[in-house]
Amino acid sequence: MTSLPTRRLVPHSPEPSEIVPALLKWMEAWRRNLPWRLRREPYAVWVSEIMLQQTRAETVAPYFEHWMQRFPDIETLAAATLEEVLMAWEGLGYYARARSLHRAAQQVVTECEGHLPPDRRQLMALPGIGRYTAGAILSLAFGLPEPALDGNVRRVLCRLYDIEAVVGRASSQELSWQIASELVAQAPAGHAGDLNEALMELGALVCRPGAPNCTACPVSELCIAKRHGLQTKSPVKPNRRSPPHFPAVAGVIRDSEGRLLVVQRNTGGLLGGLWGFPGGLARDHDQLADSLEDAVANLTGVEIAVGEAILSFRHAYSHFSITLHAYHCELRSGTARPLKCAQVRWAHPVELDRYPFPVTDRKIIRALGTTGSI
Repeated sequence: MTSLPTRRLVPHSPEPSEIVPALLKWMEAWRRNLPWRLRREPYAVWVSEIMLQQTRAETVAPYFEHWMQRFPDIETLAAATLEEVLMAWEGLGYYARARSLHRAAQQVVTECEGHLPPDRRQLMALPGIGRYTAGAILSLAFGLPEPALDGNVRRVLCRLYDIEAVVGRASSQELSWQIASELVAQAPAGHAGDLNEALMELGALVCRPGAPNCTACPVSELCIAKRHGLQTKSPVKPNRRSPPHFPAVAGVIRDSEGRLLVVQRNTGGLLGGLWGFPGGLARDHDQLADSLEDAVANLTGVEIAVGEAILSFRHAYSHFSITLHAYHCELRSGTARPLKCAQVRWAHPVELDRYPFPVTDRKIIRALGTTGSI
C-alpha cells in the first residue's frame, strides 16, 4: 500500500483489500432503488450527478425522471433553449448547474459528436464537470477505476482512516483522493462504479454527519475513528462565520390591461436566465420602498409608487440569506425596457407558468393567487 505520511500513525490501519469486499457486499443488500441506478449510460449518469450536487436524492428523483423524458439525450438537450432548460430545472435550485449542463451539451455535440468522452481531461474541460463528476461518470458509466470523492465519501474516509486534517483544506483533500484511488484500484474489473456508489451510499445512510450509525456499518470494525471513540468528532470542520443577511424587495407592477411586469435576469449573475418580479437588495430595512423604486427604475426605466405589502419571508442561498419584502406597486410613468436585465415582458397572470421563476417569485405568485389579486 502506498505510504500515507499524513495519516495518523495507528497500528492495523485498514487495507483496501479488507474494505472493498465488505462495501460491495453491503451495497448489494442495502442499495436504494433510485431511478438513475437503472440507467448507467453516460448521459444519464452525468445528469444525475449534476442534479445530486448539494441536493438530496429524494428531491432529485422526480426531477431526474422528468428531465430524462423532456431531454432524453444530449442532442435534445443541446437543441433546447435556455428557458426550456430552466423550466425543467425550476425548483431544484443552484441554477448555474442547469446552465452549465446546457452549455456542456452543446459543446459535446459540436466537439465530441454527441458522446461524452471516456477521458478525465476531456470531461473536465466541459462546463460544470470537475474532478468528482468526471470520476463518477468514468467509473459508473464506463467502469473505469477512477475515484469519485464527494462530501459523503470524504466523511467516510476521514472516519475510516481517522484523517486529522481539517476537511476542506488541500492536505486533507489530497489525502482523501489518494485513499479513494487506492480503494477503486482494488475493486474487481468493471466494478469501480459500484464501489464509489457504495461509499456514497454508506455516507448518505449510515456514516452520517454528527450521528453515525456504527452498528449498521459494514466496515465499523476496521474504522480507526470508531476504535478511538472519535467518530462523532470526525471529520474536523473549519470554523465558519455566519453568512450575511440582507433585506430585499420585489414589486408587483400592473399595466392598464392587468398584465404584470416581469424581468429576466442576466445569465452571468445569481439565478441567471430566470424570470422574476423586478427588485433587488435593499439599502436598509428602513428604506424598503425607496430601494424598490430605485431598483425598478434601474432595471426597467419605469417609475413606480410602492403600495400595499403582499408578504415578507426569509430565504437562504448558499452564501447569504435575505428577507424578501414584496409589494403591490402603481405604475407612474415610463416604458419598460431592459436596462440592467436581459429582457422585460408584460405577462398576463395566466401566462406566468410559461416562465421559469425561482422559488422566491413562485411564493409571491402563490400569495397573489391566494389573496385573489390574480
